[in-house]
Amino acid sequence: MRIRPAIARFLLRVTGWKLVGTLPPRGIFVGAPHTSNWDWVVMLLIVWSNRTQPQALIKQEFFSGPFGPILRATGGVPLDRANPGETVRALLKAAEGADEFQLTLAAEGTRSKGEYWKSGFYRIAQQTGLPIVLGFVDGPTRTLGVGPSIVPSGDVVADMDRIRAFYADKRGIRPENRTEPRLREEADRSL
Repeated sequence: MRIRPAIARFLLRVTGWKLVGTLPPRGIFVGAPHTSNWDWVVMLLIVWSNRTQPQALIKQEFFSGPFGPILRATGGVPLDRANPGETVRALLKAAEGADEFQLTLAAEGTRSKGEYWKSGFYRIAQQTGLPIVLGFVDGPTRTLGVGPSIVPSGDVVADMDRIRAFYADKRGIRPENRTEPRLREEADRSL
């Protein structure tokens, strides 16, 4: 674990990316905008620079073949998106007594431009009391890092307004693939 922060700082230095913000020890770390396959590497650089070991939910299809062991070694947790409940419950049980716990999620759920974010990050934060920690990558400014933490208030529209305000100027690595932070549930406020 000691070598990871040094690797992260070295990679940031040689690639010319700037890291800002500090990751709290516990939270649901939302990485956005999710516009490229490089976003996984970016989120690792953020958490490793902050001396944290993430748990990252990644669709299970990515774990077959040569990338499976790499994903597992770096905190990847295979997720069956058709039946995510068991995996999420196991992770949350592990988080209950842990002094440090970072569950990393790509709330957009895809690298392509979409209409809505997935609401899992919000639901998990509500159920556990863990804060939503806003992580970001902004390709045009070559900046990545950690923004504010938000404890869900139960007013999904107000909470998402705060999240939208933070991500308003964050473009991702491929800005054309950016999805506006919006949940389907905002229309009926029924989270």
